[in-house]
Amino acid sequence: MNTPLTFDVENIKCGGCENSIRKGLCSIAGVSEVHIDREQQRITLLADESERSAIAEKLRSMGYPEQGTVAGFQSGLAQAKSMVSCAIGKVSA
Repeated sequence: MNTPLTFDVENIKCGGCENSIRKGLCSIAGVSEVHIDREQQRITLLADESERSAIAEKLRSMGYPEQGTVAGFQSGLAQAKSMVSCAIGKVSA
């Protein structure tokens, strides 16, 4: 059963980031109604709770890790990935 899931993430900077996040998350079966609050760095969506770890991993792989889950070099790598995702989101918008 789909329920609202919330993820507090890092690195959402612009509409390009938002487009990439929506596209990436909607590629996961069962994910719908993706809402992004850039100011709060929060993503809310509908999905089965059993998909939470797959969704968190998808976000991390795109450069938008959950807050507090990466530090140091990994944080810099996440920022670099988010810049690429952002650029792709701007081109495909």
